[in-house]
Amino acid sequence: MTLRDDFLRPPRTAAEWAADALRVIGVVAVGVAAIVLAPTDVGITALALPALMLPRMLGLRGWFDLTTCVLVLAAAWSNVFDLYRSVPGWDLLLHFACTGVLAVIAAVVLTRARIAPITRGDAVSARTPLVLLPLIALALSAMWEMVEWLGLTYLSDEIFVTYQDTIGDMVFGGLGGLVAGLALVFAPVERAAREASDAGMVASAAVRE
Repeated sequence: MTLRDDFLRPPRTAAEWAADALRVIGVVAVGVAAIVLAPTDVGITALALPALMLPRMLGLRGWFDLTTCVLVLAAAWSNVFDLYRSVPGWDLLLHFACTGVLAVIAAVVLTRARIAPITRGDAVSARTPLVLLPLIALALSAMWEMVEWLGLTYLSDEIFVTYQDTIGDMVFGGLGGLVAGLALVFAPVERAAREASDAGMVASAAVRE
């Protein structure tokens, strides 16, 4: 099964329908933002779109897809509505939760690309996600902070970036990766049919080799 097949696969559960509805809202909201909001806010909302699409393209389970869409949209629009400054602890909470789910998505991509087996397979130890997910989350947190710094430096001085804020965000992002790694041990995020399809493709490739 290809990424295109998964992306075009009709939704079958309530969670999948809800996730698709949030994707539509995310796309429409970017268009609305382009009309009524500042260019920096439009850029922030547009940056959320790839993360909204990835769970569907990868054929992940509906509950995880829906969770990702909720967190990604919350993270993007919290910037627009300045919730990170006005609500104490909101910034750290979203860094914790959002970085965790993005680390899981990155782990799935690395596994599918046969770069590092993290999410499934007989050769994958239960300790593997516990070790690698926090590292992936810390890397994603560093990239997140770099994007914020670039925005502050070249786009708008309204973006809130301080040393203490950066370190705190990375710490909570790493903790989110640790919890995500623990959750991944007990709650697979890939559909059983998708796993079987991928296993068949790998077996076929091995036979050809």
